[in-house]
Amino acid sequence: MLNAIIIEDERLAMQDLVRNLSEVLPDVHIVATLSSVHESIEYLSQTPEADIIFSDVQLPDGLSFEIFNHTSVDIPVIFITGYDEFIMNAFEYNGIDYLLKPVSKEELSKAILKYKMLEKHFRTGNKQVEKLAQQFTDKKKSRLLVRKGLENISLRLADIVLFYTENKIVYVADNTGRKYLADKNLTDLEEELDNNIFFRANRQYIININYVKGFKAYEKVKLQVDLSIPELNHCIIISQETAPAFRKWMYEA
Repeated sequence: MLNAIIIEDERLAMQDLVRNLSEVLPDVHIVATLSSVHESIEYLSQTPEADIIFSDVQLPDGLSFEIFNHTSVDIPVIFITGYDEFIMNAFEYNGIDYLLKPVSKEELSKAILKYKMLEKHFRTGNKQVEKLAQQFTDKKKSRLLVRKGLENISLRLADIVLFYTENKIVYVADNTGRKYLADKNLTDLEEELDNNIFFRANRQYIININYVKGFKAYEKVKLQVDLSIPELNHCIIISQETAPAFRKWMYEA
């Protein structure tokens, strides 16, 4: 299904376009029909779900290019107008084609074919862009600000063995056995930390995989984690429900 928005102030021209679109592309769905620059800006500012826009250039309150100057819409546009003087402007505003009125079904069909070819191209390209963007989005911090008495210390996450709660206070233990105070709860920390390195063992602990020496069965259905820092004498138990996720985390590290 192709979701389309039509921007056209002439009622007959809009009806003709809707009819021709339905014949050329039976599965087209007209999301909205708009008739002015003002109305279009108001509608498109709400980031509607649409695949393509068919737009006249000259509208009662100005040129349709103003719509795209005032919105952040990245939907491809096929401009339809009775004048060819705006053709160069069209391609500065998401334009992928420029059709002169009256538009024949053949011209409309070619324009849609062009859209589909471009859609395939950009969809493939966008996956790479999204993948690259995701790397930046998923990039986690490398240090954490903790407290020791009145002193604020920037601690490397790589040196943190575990986070734990005790009497509603969150502590941070490093690989030298030192203990610090954290200003965030475990849930907030869990969201910020790289889940390939840190694991929420239970309601009390978040552990660093680089300091997990191993694990063993505990009460048959649970697991007990063995840390490689003996100075940190913590009994960390993984519940039966969490055990599969913990094993997966360990095996995929």
